[in-house]
Amino acid sequence: MTRTLILAIAIAAFNTGATWAAGGGGPDPAHAEPKDPALAAIQTAIGKSDWAQARALARAGIEKDASSADYHNLYAYAIRMGARPEMELVFKHYNEALRLDPKHRGAHEYLGEAYLMVGNLAKAKEQLRTLDNLCFFSCAEFTMLKKAIADYEARQPR
Repeated sequence: MTRTLILAIAIAAFNTGATWAAGGGGPDPAHAEPKDPALAAIQTAIGKSDWAQARALARAGIEKDASSADYHNLYAYAIRMGARPEMELVFKHYNEALRLDPKHRGAHEYLGEAYLMVGNLAKAKEQLRTLDNLCFFSCAEFTMLKKAIADYEARQPR
């Protein structure tokens, strides 16, 4: 009984943290309040599905700090979720986020979802394998991308 409780606490501890810009696949990728007010404003716009505002704020964030993987990740997310996404720009900024932070789980999840949008299942699965390696146990980003891949595969003609 005690070992089970300790294991449960350990699992919970590994799966928590400030993953607000990490992903999760929902309409609001925020899970905790960011310390950066600019990121908080982007998060608010995303939560309202105000993709134009989120894009503008994230683009301004990149101009302020081009070395922020979070700004690049959220900029690509806002573009991808808006009307008529420019996928070349989406891929550019997800890849820049991952160049800056190769362990950015949200960018891996969202990049995998972007690959599904363009029909590249193999590349989406590569991102899932990367998340599997990054997440000690399971994590929200892995779970959401795995579900997105399963949904994609279920929609494909047999």
